[in-house]
Amino acid sequence: MCGIVGLLVKKPELRDRLGALMVPMLVGMTERGPDSAGLAVYTAPVSGERHKLSLYSGQHAVDWQKLLELVRTQFAHPQDITIHGNHAVLVTGADPDHVAGWLRGHAPDVTVLSVGHSIDLYKDVGAPAEIAKRYRFEALEGTHLVGHTRMATESAVTPAHAHPFTAGRDFCLVHNGSLSNPHLVRKRLEPLGITFETDNDTEAACRYFEWRLREGDDLETAVQSGFSVLDGFYTFLMGTDVELLIVRDAFACKPAVVAETDDYVAIASEFRSLAHLPQIGHASLFEPKPEEIYKWRI
Repeated sequence: MCGIVGLLVKKPELRDRLGALMVPMLVGMTERGPDSAGLAVYTAPVSGERHKLSLYSGQHAVDWQKLLELVRTQFAHPQDITIHGNHAVLVTGADPDHVAGWLRGHAPDVTVLSVGHSIDLYKDVGAPAEIAKRYRFEALEGTHLVGHTRMATESAVTPAHAHPFTAGRDFCLVHNGSLSNPHLVRKRLEPLGITFETDNDTEAACRYFEWRLREGDDLETAVQSGFSVLDGFYTFLMGTDVELLIVRDAFACKPAVVAETDDYVAIASEFRSLAHLPQIGHASLFEPKPEEIYKWRI
């Protein structure tokens, strides 16, 4: 059992309240996921050919400014960093895959959580309220976000196993449920050169969908193809730099509720995480139907 939350604000004047509106949603899912939590937030994209890399150092003490200087020495491109405790967001004008590869070889205590133009990603172990406070989620600004609280059922409780999972550029996925065939999905993808970082079943779904996106599918088409590939129970909530998408399996046994107003689209596993939202009494409320894809664009 896990909790998912998603929020997309339709009006630009609400973007500076995105985090404040979201925190009660995430904390409201604590009973569904008390052991770890995470959040992907989509902000204004960096300009030009620059990319953002969300970095995590765990319990290892990292001198982020020193790391920045080493990256600047190695790559002859503009670099900058924003520090959030044991998380940091590195903005680089270099090829982000080259930067990520260099970090793996020269900064082994640092993990690259996400890459993209818009996405910032945070995840850690502990109670959702503690994580939200630790990284000041209430101050986050942006257009939309995807969050998760985890109750581990099939793999370890570590930051790496926490959700959201990411792959490619500006793509993330959270999952409530359990897949029965993640190893078969891995066997299908690994010969294509796709590597996995954990044994978590959700990572298999994330990398499958991102592979389909790289092959030319739009997100809805990728999800449609997953109906015949991914076996198990699931509610998937996904984000890209321009959209949110939610889908449930054919049995729809994992809960989800959507609230939509003229100001926002809010998604959670249970209504209690939506009850605080402004104008919720006038929102259009519904539960997503089995194997029906719902998406919203910014």
